[in-house]
Amino acid sequence: MPIDALDLGAARERVRVARSLATLPRLAQALGRGELSYAKVRALTRVATPETEEQLLGVGRAGTASHVERIVRGWRRVDRRAETREAALKHASRGLHVYQDEDGMVTVRGRLEPEVGALLVQALAAARETLYQKVGVSAETSTMARQQADALALLAETALHHGIDPGAPGERYQVVVHVDAPALADPDQPGQSVLEDGEHVSAETSRRVACDANRVVMQHARDGRVVEVAARTRTIPPALRRALHHRDRGCGVRFGQGHHIRHWAQGGPTTLSNLALLCRRHHRAVHEEGYQLDREPDGELRFRRPDGRRLPEVPPPPKVPGDPVRILRERNEAEGLDLNARTTIPGWLGEHLNVGWAIDVLHPLAK
Repeated sequence: MPIDALDLGAARERVRVARSLATLPRLAQALGRGELSYAKVRALTRVATPETEEQLLGVGRAGTASHVERIVRGWRRVDRRAETREAALKHASRGLHVYQDEDGMVTVRGRLEPEVGALLVQALAAARETLYQKVGVSAETSTMARQQADALALLAETALHHGIDPGAPGERYQVVVHVDAPALADPDQPGQSVLEDGEHVSAETSRRVACDANRVVMQHARDGRVVEVAARTRTIPPALRRALHHRDRGCGVRFGQGHHIRHWAQGGPTTLSNLALLCRRHHRAVHEEGYQLDREPDGELRFRRPDGRRLPEVPPPPKVPGDPVRILRERNEAEGLDLNARTTIPGWLGEHLNVGWAIDVLHPLAK
């Protein structure tokens, strides 16, 4: 199949199958020897593990591609139910016990769900950093357990001081960048470009972030005092963003980033013709890695490498010397492969497929 005949979804699926086969040698060998079709292997790799590979290989050899798809769907239903049961058990077993010992010390013991535990670990790490790095408290004489206790105390004080309301998700999870207008318009111009905590970032990084973000313009006096703060606005208004998502689909990803082809800080308009929806990886490539993006008169986007050479829409196909059919046959013979009209014929004799019974027999978690 020509490379340009594959849509993005089909290409991703082939990459997924290839990565799965790296840990499933029996399925990979069966595919390589022509014993299983790609359609069967594609389905089986959705559920196969090194422990269940042998059983599922038998399913692939015995049934048709339709049989395999039906069994895989049943297998996944059992997996989802088992996963749901496990998640429900974890949720039911959560708990936090806080009680006072005889000496007056308070003991904390508990079990948290994985995502809540990760949140607590991140919060404790941030509190430890504030206490022992930013504030300057010496950590040399404190064990990790003592640092964790101090961090928990800081978290409690902070929550009570600022209130328990975590705010909307958009306010909770954001990165604030301070950048001077000259540096934003031209990365070669001097000026600050720093995160909220003072960490320096490149001007191009600021330009990338500012392409699609909330924007607040502040004016400073010569001594650094803030003399005026404008209202917060969206760089790309919601209605225009919806149109942009509908048109571009952002490299095929759901959450793309709006990119100003000519940056708004340089006078570029925030219009559909001056915008492109890019995934995070390609947005960074355009800003920080020197790649160039332009819109042609026909409306199509054209990408260029940092040296100015145009990127082709699809890679050139590899050159196959001589007769490809003869070469393939010679390679098969050298590897001892005897491929014929009956190589991929399953062992099915026309009997009815009982999916429920098959899953009960095959799946290790079926009951």
